[in-house]
Amino acid sequence: MTLLVIGLYLVGVLTVGLLSHRLFRGTGEDYFVATRSIGPFVLLMSLFGTNMTAFSILGASGEAHRIGIGVFSLMASASALVIPAIFFFVGTRLWSAGKRMGFLTQVQYFRARFQSNALGMLLFVVMVALTIPYLLIGVLGGGLTLTQITGGEVPSWVGGLLISAVVVTYVTYGGLRGTAWANTFQTLVFMTLGAVAFGYLVHQLGGLSSALGKVADARPDLMVRGDNIPPLKLLTYLLIPCSAGMFPHLFMHWLSARRVETFKFPIIAYPICMVIVWIPSVMLGVLGHVDFPDLTGPAASGVLVKMIHLHAPDLLAGLLGAGVFAAVMSSLDSQVLALSTMFTQDIVRHHGLLGSSRGDEAESDRRQIAAGRIFVITVITLTYLLSLVAKTSIFGLAVWSFTGFASLFPIVVAAVFWKRSTRHGAMAAILTVVALWIYFFVDGWQVPGYTVGGSGVMPVAVIFLACSAAMVVVSLLTSPPDKDVVAQFFPKGASR
Repeated sequence: MTLLVIGLYLVGVLTVGLLSHRLFRGTGEDYFVATRSIGPFVLLMSLFGTNMTAFSILGASGEAHRIGIGVFSLMASASALVIPAIFFFVGTRLWSAGKRMGFLTQVQYFRARFQSNALGMLLFVVMVALTIPYLLIGVLGGGLTLTQITGGEVPSWVGGLLISAVVVTYVTYGGLRGTAWANTFQTLVFMTLGAVAFGYLVHQLGGLSSALGKVADARPDLMVRGDNIPPLKLLTYLLIPCSAGMFPHLFMHWLSARRVETFKFPIIAYPICMVIVWIPSVMLGVLGHVDFPDLTGPAASGVLVKMIHLHAPDLLAGLLGAGVFAAVMSSLDSQVLALSTMFTQDIVRHHGLLGSSRGDEAESDRRQIAAGRIFVITVITLTYLLSLVAKTSIFGLAVWSFTGFASLFPIVVAAVFWKRSTRHGAMAAILTVVALWIYFFVDGWQVPGYTVGGSGVMPVAVIFLACSAAMVVVSLLTSPPDKDVVAQFFPKGASR
């Protein structure tokens, strides 16, 4: 019954994604940014759903199982404030520039803003390298869910394969509109079923007070907000949500908005959505100690699914498993489409690898879409193969990915708000982030809760400050950008 319910859910997702193809206009702009026609509600569901991957469901509950309820303060509380602010101050401005100048990708914006092909190529490589771990989180989460919700009867590679196949199908067929529609459906599913899972499992554990009392008796440290989280770590973790400003998949969804007013509803409602998802995930991770007190390392990421398998009947287990699948796929699809869009626009098309279409715009669009679809299939295949050998914590893998993106945030801030920022400053900032990220990753990727020199300071704080310094110092030491470029990106009246 569990497998049947999950199978029916996957068919439902495919149906929603494929139905969107009926509105497909056959153009590259429609495939990659839905002809900039997405409305407020779908934009909210797309932005929130694509940002709430297995990290927020499985990773958050696993980390809460390890260190307690303080996990909520590490990510959710800061994200609920920082991410909507980024939508308002950065997202709306990038949408405006994208609509005015026809940008389809993040790389196109930065290449034009800083007038540098080399910078565009470097940024493309960095974006792909940082997104691959994020993609891997989704495939690993799908495999983990199906294995544990069936009690080990289905191997993890099957879950990863199912998710990969479904995502490839509706992304290649429906493009961004199909992805946005599927994300809306899936976000509603995992938000609703997350609340159902929380209520049902708490009831099965004898009520919230009783269950928390059992955990407090066995592990009182998990119930104290900050005992397991050093103050410096908590403070520097506040920079992690800045990653939203550099996520390629969020940039892509920003560009799809119908008008700037479309951003109002997502900005207002995003914090509410964060609370709905994160509180149940964190609380269930802590309550998992009632039944599974000995989970450690990557195994802790499966505590929520283990609880569902133990307490829920087959039908409900299938529904709750579908909710986890929804959270996983609602991110995976947008991420892989964003990489596909950048590959098609910034590598294949920009460097003339599509060949000549002799002025035939329709033929050019067909080639762009074909290149994008091939890249989607390639990336998902490689990610799936990597998931077969990867053994790591979902939360830890996500934090390293977010660290890279958050550390690059000063670059987009400079591009949007500082007219004096230069290509040399941006290049120096990117190279600084790459060098320091590799250094810290090699030093600490196998260390749970790693901080710089054991000080409690997260690597993101050091890299973020170094990136900012490189951008400012090198920009001031080099020639300012051309006045024509400044006028193009800072038109009079744009701030209004």
